[in-house]
Amino acid sequence: MRVLGIDPGLRNLGWGVIDVAGSRLTHVANGVCRSDGDDLSERLLSLFNQLSEIVARFVPDTAAVEQTFVNKDGAGTLKLGQARGIAMLVPARAGLSIGEYAPNTVKKAVVGVGHADKGQIGHMVRLQLPGAEIAGADAADALAIAICHAHHAQSAGRLDAALKRASA
Repeated sequence: MRVLGIDPGLRNLGWGVIDVAGSRLTHVANGVCRSDGDDLSERLLSLFNQLSEIVARFVPDTAAVEQTFVNKDGAGTLKLGQARGIAMLVPARAGLSIGEYAPNTVKKAVVGVGHADKGQIGHMVRLQLPGAEIAGADAADALAIAICHAHHAQSAGRLDAALKRASA
């Protein structure tokens, strides 16, 4: 299974692609889409085009996006929500199922605690994907989201299998 993880951001949208075979995770690629343009619509279109190219190039089987939390800056939260809309739209348009995860869920899946800092996330992503050259904190977060989705998909698969065995 190939997983695309997306860390939404209006200026910098992190992305990471991993392959999952059983419990084995393999790094495929990662990077950061940087928005271009002077107004919001141009920046959103720029992110849409860049992320669309990534989906076409790496052909993921599923995607995962970090959920947005509301902060004190209402206008900033709305802009982040619009970037998150792009992060949801592009994989949906490609026919992918999309998992959504709260930041604390991602941190707990990758680091083991729900209040880890960016440095801890980057460190644990590097440990789980040895040899991966990570394009920055936003890309590390996106890879963490992909790892979280892989763990949740594996757990769901084991649960489905157990339920099928129990009903047989």
